[in-house]
Amino acid sequence: MSTDAKLKEMVKQKYTDIALQDKEDNQSSCCGSGGCSTEVYNIMTDDYSALEGYNPDADLGLGCGLPTQFAKIQPGDTVIDLGSGAGNDCFIARKETGETGKVIGIDFTPAMIEKARINAEKLQFNNVEFRQGDIEQMPVTGNIADVIVSNCVLNLVPNKDGVFKEIFRVLKPGGHFSISDIVLSGSLPTKIQEAAEMYAGCVSGAIQKTEYLQLIEKNGFTNITIQKEKAIIVPDDILSGYLTADEIARFRASNTGIYSITVYAEKPAVCCEPGCCS
Repeated sequence: MSTDAKLKEMVKQKYTDIALQDKEDNQSSCCGSGGCSTEVYNIMTDDYSALEGYNPDADLGLGCGLPTQFAKIQPGDTVIDLGSGAGNDCFIARKETGETGKVIGIDFTPAMIEKARINAEKLQFNNVEFRQGDIEQMPVTGNIADVIVSNCVLNLVPNKDGVFKEIFRVLKPGGHFSISDIVLSGSLPTKIQEAAEMYAGCVSGAIQKTEYLQLIEKNGFTNITIQKEKAIIVPDDILSGYLTADEIARFRASNTGIYSITVYAEKPAVCCEPGCCS
């Protein structure tokens, strides 16, 4: 099995475990939205509860931003959520797109898809659906989405360039995305880079902020804008699982930055090169 395949399988297993927890266990655990910091999954979560369409059963506390808040969704839009989890962003997007629109959630983990479908049935949302699939090869046709959102997912994907190519393929000409993700400024310690748990926790899979933005531009998007940025501080009690006290001190002194950014970009409305709208 290749390294990329191993990373994907590890992420799938970790998020399966989270999906299979009941709500009370998840909220009180460090893999959920409880607030303890012995694991890295929940230290970067933003509060969704004030957004219209929010459903607490769908909020597993695994995001790093509020992309739907910035996504400029209009009534009647078709919206796709990449890494849709239990459906949190999909249900908020559905509030914006209304009954005349459509929302499609795509997730790699069967247990998350099942959880999201149960939540949608409870809410009686007939225009929200969930599809299992790899966001490097989305199970949707091209030029279908007005808006794509994603919350703290691309950092878990080894082939980020492939995902942006897929986003370009799936968006309608003139469509746009708003994606929250984790990026870096500076270098992480080797022990952090090699830690599987830190990869599944969205830190060691992150790339440099400049590289991230360059990937978006390289894939043909325009009007690239950072809508929100915040620093992520990994607590010492997490770092101590991978680094010695001296190594933590050196890491702090290095001024390496870990950031949550929400990025907006558009697919050009008019084709500028052969095949760009295919």
